[in-house]
Amino acid sequence: MTLLRSRPHGERDTAVPAPPPATPRTGPARWARDLAMGMRFAAGGGREGWIRTALTAAGVALGVAVLLFCASAPTLMNAWHGREKARENLGQEHPPPRSDRTLLYAHTDTVFRGTTIRGRLVRPDGAHPPAPPGMRHLPGPGEMVVSPALKELLAAPDNALLRARLSSYRIVGVIGDEGLQGPRELAYLAHSDALGEGTGYRIDHFGKSWDPKPLTTPGLVLVIMTCVALMTPVMVFIGTSVRFGNERRERRLAALRLVGADVRTTRRIASGEVLFGSLLGLLGGGALFLAGRLLAPFITLWDINVYPSDVTPGPLAALLITVLVPTAAVLVTLVAQRGVTVEPLGIVRNRPPVRRRLWWRVALPVAGTALLVPMAIRPGPIDNPLATGRLAAGSTLLLFGVTTLLPWLVDRVVGRLRGGPVTWQLAVRRLQLSSGPATRAVSGITVALAGAVAIHMLMTGSQAGYAAAYAESGREPQIGFTGQTDSWRHAERTLDALRDTSGVASARGLLIADADPPPAPGRDPRSDYHAIIAVGSCAELRKVAELPSCRDGDAFVTDAERTVRGQTRITPGATIDLNPSENYGEPSKAPRPWTIPSSARAAHLTAVEDGHRLFYDLLLTPSVLDAAHLNRPDMQLLVRFDRGTPDAVEHIRNTAARIDPTMLVGSSLDNPHDRQYEGIRTTIFIGAVITLLLIGAGLIISTVEQLHERRRLLSTLDAYGTRRATLGWSVLWQTALPVALGLALALACGLSLGSLLLSVIGSGVIVDWPVVAGMTAIGGGVILFVTALSLPPLWRMMRPDGLRTE
Repeated sequence: MTLLRSRPHGERDTAVPAPPPATPRTGPARWARDLAMGMRFAAGGGREGWIRTALTAAGVALGVAVLLFCASAPTLMNAWHGREKARENLGQEHPPPRSDRTLLYAHTDTVFRGTTIRGRLVRPDGAHPPAPPGMRHLPGPGEMVVSPALKELLAAPDNALLRARLSSYRIVGVIGDEGLQGPRELAYLAHSDALGEGTGYRIDHFGKSWDPKPLTTPGLVLVIMTCVALMTPVMVFIGTSVRFGNERRERRLAALRLVGADVRTTRRIASGEVLFGSLLGLLGGGALFLAGRLLAPFITLWDINVYPSDVTPGPLAALLITVLVPTAAVLVTLVAQRGVTVEPLGIVRNRPPVRRRLWWRVALPVAGTALLVPMAIRPGPIDNPLATGRLAAGSTLLLFGVTTLLPWLVDRVVGRLRGGPVTWQLAVRRLQLSSGPATRAVSGITVALAGAVAIHMLMTGSQAGYAAAYAESGREPQIGFTGQTDSWRHAERTLDALRDTSGVASARGLLIADADPPPAPGRDPRSDYHAIIAVGSCAELRKVAELPSCRDGDAFVTDAERTVRGQTRITPGATIDLNPSENYGEPSKAPRPWTIPSSARAAHLTAVEDGHRLFYDLLLTPSVLDAAHLNRPDMQLLVRFDRGTPDAVEHIRNTAARIDPTMLVGSSLDNPHDRQYEGIRTTIFIGAVITLLLIGAGLIISTVEQLHERRRLLSTLDAYGTRRATLGWSVLWQTALPVALGLALALACGLSLGSLLLSVIGSGVIVDWPVVAGMTAIGGGVILFVTALSLPPLWRMMRPDGLRTE
């Protein structure tokens, strides 16, 4: 018998059928509503909610700031090169005729105590000459305009030698920002009536279309590796930052499930909470970027110094960062929620442990190595898109391989650990149950350390190569000068002035010019060469060759042509052209034939002071040939000095500038790469330290959250009389194990990647062990840092009232 009345046969059912269950909407409106609810939870979660949001925002802000700085690099370099293009004229293919709007222009760069100073001389041809950017008009005769940094340098009390070098000109103004490559550039432009057409060239405008010299292979590898090493830990850190406060967030989601929200809704709400923090981080990252770029004038890397306005990301890059960072935060949250089942009565985490597979984790570093090894076996230029892409991809895969291998390595190591003290067993057991949060935070440390070690190895190898080259070429304390002259008498006066300079041990010099030798029968004229004529006194000629005897009026044919080229076209009585063509193989436009004296004798060239030989074809004393008949003769001077004399090089440069400021100076004494690489190494080391400390902060948060999740267990242990020191040591070991494994993995990866990169640039493998030891020590310091800051929350949770249940 039933309480429901049965329907008689044939009677119609008049009951209204129940409507079908409504299909839950999952469109954009539902997404927007749930995300907005999550953002309201994040904004109104009280003090604890704001702390979690602030931590997420801080991590994202750091990553966004780094991304914006990296995205500003192309704009920065374009602005830096653009100002150089706008203010320079390297000479015009068809020199303009002299007019009211032209001027003579010459380069007078100099070096003062290892720092390069850009110098330019001008002499207007009329009343309306062009003016470079940064000044309204050119200075008057005997006047100059200087950069603010050079004005400051000249005013320093210990720079009297530099003031003496530029004492011929009076400062009448300062070059504007648009006329300088950067605020710390040392530059001047002076008006000299002594400038002639022999030492300068005529121009009618400023601004030259020329492409900057591309980076060398070591420089390009360094730039690529710096970007990869910066970007990889930033992406890992952003992924860690958006997980801050996961445990408490999930408890709130369980309450939402209790009032009827489904699983998908809770995941969208959780994404909304993270989205709020990431949007705040986006704004904070923009603020950090704007504040950080104000420091640009005080930073010089690789002689590049720029204005704050130059540090601006491109519109497309800024848009991508603005869109992708919040999107990535939401995706990371959704992926993290897939591993957690949020039920109305709590959070289910008791899933069977997932065995971490090794094959795909090894595939990443193996693929990276496969991309780099062929480039290391056959080093070559990488200034093409394919090679650059391979280098960047290979380095990125190797660094990402560290993050994928670390969880597997931690699981395998802690899974095999047995026994030991109680503190050790507590730490190991906790890692055996859940090592994910610790390895996520430590992954950032491993990537940052591996990238920093690789970059330092690359810079150390490159710097060692430059240092060896400069040590070899600068073994002798000497400095060379090359300047235009019209007579041997002028060269002699220059040598006398240099010999009278303080600190000079000796000086030698010759007057050098090119000539076209007689054509060789059966030889392609396009592969021909110029003969080199050297004019000097007998005393000077004896310094470069063994002469049988010498007096004014003698001429000598050397063995340079036979030794170097296997030919003997420069012979006594032969006719040569003193006005050679500009290009090899082309006939001279205005031949100037001259016959070598038939009395010319043979001479053997000898090695000079630095061990090198000078390959002059013809040695002449001054009365044999008037220098006025030569085509643009140069005087080549070499000065040896006493290293013990203070500022001997600066005294020599002052003497040369007084004689002719346009003389070119050649010296292997000042190695600019030391200063460049030292600045970059220091910056990278500081950046690595800051990254390690920030990731240590993330590790602290992860540790404290795990302690909060286990507060009932900690209270139980305290109630049974467990000592605080025991649990404190367990926290130390719990932090130390993943960090130690991460450091070992990072060193292995960094040393391997650095060795490959040094092979790519053709350098020997050199390890900067002090830097490696320093970074390892900092990583160990992070362990103590995390433990020390985790102890107060640990002791606060070890109270009996933690066992209270409502």
